[in-house]
Amino acid sequence: MPEIKLPEVELNIYTPRNPVEVPIVENRICTKESSPNYVRHVTFDIAGTDLEGHVQVGQSIGILPPGENERGRPHKLRLYSVSSPTEGENGEANLVSTTVKRTIEEFDNNELYLGVCSNYLANLQPGDTVKMTGPSGRRFLLPENATDFNYVMFATGTGIAPYRGMIMEMLDAGIENDIMLVFGCPYRTDLLYADYFQSLDEEYPNFHYLPYISREDRRADGSKKYVQTCLWDDEELFDPVLEKENTLMYICGLKGMEAGIYRALGKKGLTPYLDIREPASGKTPDEWDETDLKRYVKPSARTFVEVY
Repeated sequence: MPEIKLPEVELNIYTPRNPVEVPIVENRICTKESSPNYVRHVTFDIAGTDLEGHVQVGQSIGILPPGENERGRPHKLRLYSVSSPTEGENGEANLVSTTVKRTIEEFDNNELYLGVCSNYLANLQPGDTVKMTGPSGRRFLLPENATDFNYVMFATGTGIAPYRGMIMEMLDAGIENDIMLVFGCPYRTDLLYADYFQSLDEEYPNFHYLPYISREDRRADGSKKYVQTCLWDDEELFDPVLEKENTLMYICGLKGMEAGIYRALGKKGLTPYLDIREPASGKTPDEWDETDLKRYVKPSARTFVEVY
């Protein structure tokens, strides 16, 4: 197997105490038109700042929303995954993008909660400025020799953001190995960048885009389709790739999604992607409880995880 060598990256060039102000140049919807959710692709111009040329695909940027919380303190920093490749959005090094979902939740007491930073960003227009920090993150990166590997990438929600930039970067570099992108969401209208990824699937024989729609699509036994069920539902496609020694796995999205993937990998005997420790190693994957999955079943060196 090729050596997995992650690139050296710079961290926290700008901090909450010393942010940089940058303008927005693009703010567009990236869901299907009929979606009840609002997810936007937001691009910033970092020209002339120390971020230019120093933001790696797979890292995050921080946004400081204006105003104060109910205690009279400034709102806290929010981190957003970079969705543009390392060379920049559209190949322009001064442009960096992210993917933002408006957080709108209704509680049992009929109160409505609006996410502070997500709604702030979603409301902004080109020309408006934001206070930015970063970059953050040194682990969820592509190897320096990225084209030497195959990739199985799992995403839910805005966890698809880093894969957009990663896949752009690898395809532009002429990768010939397989890239499998599995995206899970409740409804078809929740698919993000769907037309783009579908077009890549049609253009590149080594790229496979597999949306798994949990509340619409059903498996043969009537159960819901989740990202981890692809390991059985599309096993003819996945097994040959996952059995190769030069395959890496990436998991990004809602916290807890990794547990179902880990249990599925264990059941399939795909243990090279896991670091299984006692007492979990003495149990079957069906017997792994919440404590086992949190403490004793970890990603191996071939698996990269970013959940929130």
